[in-house]
Amino acid sequence: MTQRLLWLRRDLRLADHPALLAAAADDAEVLACHVLEPRLTAHAGPRRLQFLYDSLRELRDRLDGRLLITRGRAESRIPALAKAIGAESVHVSADYTPFSLRRDEAVRAALGDIALQATGSPYLVAPGRVTKSDDTAYQVFTPYYRRWLDHGWRAPARSGAGSARWIDPAAVGEKNHGIPDPGVDLELPAGEQAARRRWARFVEDHLADYAEQRDRPDLEATSRMSAHLHFGTIHPRTLAADLAASEPGPQAYLRELAFRDFYAAVLAAWPRSAWWNFNPAFDAIEVDRDAAAERAFDTWRDGRTGFPLVDAGMRQLRETGFMHNRVRMITASFLVKDLHLPWQWGARWFLDQLVDGDVASNQHGWQWAAGSGTDASPYFRVFNPDTQRKKFDPTGDYVRRWVPELGTEDYPEPLVDHGEERQEALRRYGAIG
Repeated sequence: MTQRLLWLRRDLRLADHPALLAAAADDAEVLACHVLEPRLTAHAGPRRLQFLYDSLRELRDRLDGRLLITRGRAESRIPALAKAIGAESVHVSADYTPFSLRRDEAVRAALGDIALQATGSPYLVAPGRVTKSDDTAYQVFTPYYRRWLDHGWRAPARSGAGSARWIDPAAVGEKNHGIPDPGVDLELPAGEQAARRRWARFVEDHLADYAEQRDRPDLEATSRMSAHLHFGTIHPRTLAADLAASEPGPQAYLRELAFRDFYAAVLAAWPRSAWWNFNPAFDAIEVDRDAAAERAFDTWRDGRTGFPLVDAGMRQLRETGFMHNRVRMITASFLVKDLHLPWQWGARWFLDQLVDGDVASNQHGWQWAAGSGTDASPYFRVFNPDTQRKKFDPTGDYVRRWVPELGTEDYPEPLVDHGEERQEALRRYGAIG
């Protein structure tokens, strides 16, 4: 009997799962496993870990316990599991972050004659599939988007719990680790079933108005699917299947999925851009790193800047592990252009706190705000937090929720003069021009 190993990573679901179908082909028996890698868990905040573990628990339950959880480095644990069941191949969904590519190459080498077969990816269009006419990667979103639409994608794969003959982990002879529980309360539930319920409600209640309301943090107008997409509890093909209509709402949402694919493609083509400026000219920009800068960072991080919309966003992040995307842009602009701090400081804090923390989207979003990335915000665009608050939180509901002491003596005075710091930001940008 043919036996295969299905190594689950950022694809913690059973529906629309091409790698599952590939593993189960020809009536093979399949052992499903997940590797808890200390290299990854050590750098994830407690809410992201809670989301991961809750998703794994749901997946294990839906497989009637037939999910093996192992702990250690993948290049040692995956070959050991493959050997334990006599697997002819190991099946994964492809991933493209710098860490993932290094890890998979190490696993491939350690497997020797056992094939590591990648089928599908976490994206509608995987990195490297959409390129310019000279086969190089796009650096600008708009032409990428046009080609991305022309390229298209497959329909959702027809898979589920009944798609494979699952191997019972108890029969493998390898320790099955328990799934940890940090005991953190999540604002939104994790797991595949929660993802599908959340998406169905969004399509029913908010998709039609998405184009007009998506920039309003005071409204429940966004899908909140980002963490589910990051962990693969739902595939973007499943979402795209509901976005065929030409109305503004569905098309605006599809464009956001294209941005997710674009940033993944950029990171795959330029892995250095994870922590270095995509535009190397910005390596020369003057940034503050002294003790005063560290104190300013702490004030920003704690939501005590005296700018209500910035503080509301930072408190939402700290208390829930989520921040509305418009507010992410505003808080990022404040850090790099009002406080003149390195964007990497903010990007690292976001990755630590966000449940949906994704290297490609997070880092390139920060570089957009800093002016140093692909399709970057022009250096002269410096968001005015007060103007942004009036435009996108016109009723004040968002700020009141997160900054209840606003208007009292307990709320701090503005940390900086925005007008002065805007001019200082322009001076620093001009110095590298």
